[in-house]
Amino acid sequence: MVNPDADATTEPASPHVSRSDGDTWFGHPRQLARLFSTEAMERFGYYGMRALLTLYLTQHFLFSDQTTNGLYGGFTALVYLTPLVGGLLADRYLGSKKSVKFGAILMSIAYFTLCFGGQTAKPYAVIDGSRYEVVIDDAKQQYLVDGAQKLAIKGQEDGSVALVAPDGSVARTVAKGGFKADADRDPFHTTLMLVALSLLTVGNGFFKPNISTIVGALYAPGDRRRDAGFTIFYMGINLGSLGSQFLCPILAVAFGWWAGFGLAAIGMLVSWALIQFAGEKLAGYGEPPEGQEKDRALLIYACALAAVPVGWFLFVNLMNSPVPEAGAGFLGYLFSLPLMGKVLFGTFLASVILIPLWALKVGNRVEFQMMMASIVLIVFNVVFWTLFEQAGSSLTLFADRNTDLWIFGLYKMEAGQTQIFNPICIVLLAPFFSILWNALGRRGLEPSIPIKFAIALAGVGLGFLALVWGTNFAGADFKVSIWWLALLYLIHSMAELCISPVGLSMITKLSIARVVGLMMGVWFLSISCAQYVAGIVAQVASVETVGGQVTNLKVSLETYAGVFQTIGLASVAIGAVLLVLSPVIKKWMHGVQ
Repeated sequence: MVNPDADATTEPASPHVSRSDGDTWFGHPRQLARLFSTEAMERFGYYGMRALLTLYLTQHFLFSDQTTNGLYGGFTALVYLTPLVGGLLADRYLGSKKSVKFGAILMSIAYFTLCFGGQTAKPYAVIDGSRYEVVIDDAKQQYLVDGAQKLAIKGQEDGSVALVAPDGSVARTVAKGGFKADADRDPFHTTLMLVALSLLTVGNGFFKPNISTIVGALYAPGDRRRDAGFTIFYMGINLGSLGSQFLCPILAVAFGWWAGFGLAAIGMLVSWALIQFAGEKLAGYGEPPEGQEKDRALLIYACALAAVPVGWFLFVNLMNSPVPEAGAGFLGYLFSLPLMGKVLFGTFLASVILIPLWALKVGNRVEFQMMMASIVLIVFNVVFWTLFEQAGSSLTLFADRNTDLWIFGLYKMEAGQTQIFNPICIVLLAPFFSILWNALGRRGLEPSIPIKFAIALAGVGLGFLALVWGTNFAGADFKVSIWWLALLYLIHSMAELCISPVGLSMITKLSIARVVGLMMGVWFLSISCAQYVAGIVAQVASVETVGGQVTNLKVSLETYAGVFQTIGLASVAIGAVLLVLSPVIKKWMHGVQ
């Protein structure tokens, strides 16, 4: 869930004290408490929204799985891409504090905007050019209205659709591909939703990289408490996400989608207020850089708002992109990608090819090999986060459709709440892993960075395979116990703890000094690409829906199991490949730990 490596320090330990006002909070500068709370409430808003988003798109706007997963992947890709621009603008012009406040305002507006979704879309079906109304009862059974009769819609294993009369007889069978389901959506509210997502990506770009920068500024260079301070700070991420992923889905079900998104918006407003009204508590931290001839803040704010329509255009382009023709090959697939996919993949491919060539030209042999090691690990990083980030898309839909959400028969979780297993596991396991690595390190047994990456890749694959195994024990309703999903998140969380703490810290140590900033950008670009590819993988797991509900739970279960098994086996195999390559990569790292 979190990337605690985003602000990893490579500074040696020293006895230096904080340059703050001397007041402390658990042995750290008092300002850390406010920043901890600010980050916790921002993550409260973001993860509360994320717990709802996929379900909101499929159940309120009645988008198909294909459209929903593609849109979700594009959105999360931009969430990781915009901080590159936001961090740069803060460093050169705004300062971290102004950037955080502006980002918080935009994100608050975005969450409130999501509250206004209008009426639920009206489903319909098209058969042989004729359009029919579709209604759904309280048991989530879909019916096609044909004159005076309602025919139950039953998806078949061969892809056909049976229309069943009230007496149980099959009134009509529609061949595979002949039944097209869609919905009438209010264009205004659909546009409003896409504008909200665009606002959110822009606001996140200003907020996310710069709140961490203020935390770093609390400590003098070499302060031995800096790493521990960031550990406390990032605990706020998991605590914030824990609360919202539990509460927002409950409110959405009890009162409506607006209530879930509204709670996320309130959390974001609290985050903004903590910085806005900090007064003297944060004076001198995160200020604009000195030496500027004029204040460019208003111009930057205007340009940021002007970028919102650009985000809207990218989302619309993504939603309307054509499906690649069969047999078109890899190049055909690339050319059929929406604009966002072309930009992300093109930039990433150019980076991983051209940067090593540049390093070969300007660096010595050692520098070139260290750069190659970082590039190789960046590529494997894409694979890990592609699979790990199924949590918000395909795994949430699996939870909604093919998971028995009752816990010991006492409490029924909402599908969006199942994402809570990850932060729970992180909070419980992080101290254990820290102790484990330190203990192994003292004995000279701590795995190298490439081996940790390999373990993480194998682990994320094993998580999917564990869930696939659990599908063998599904009940007559084609639903698996929630504990199989919890087991997946447990394994994924352990895998995450193998890869998250070493990312950017590793990049800063391996990169040629003059391009460290560029390599950090490539690292975040790799995560952005992973988010986008995660949406593509989730699209492969798409199942046929009518009115937001699957037409055949057996087919749905088999589809998810098949895709999860494929990506699980692939991830384990890729982890094994990296394990084999790890001695060579470790040699290229020339002692970097």
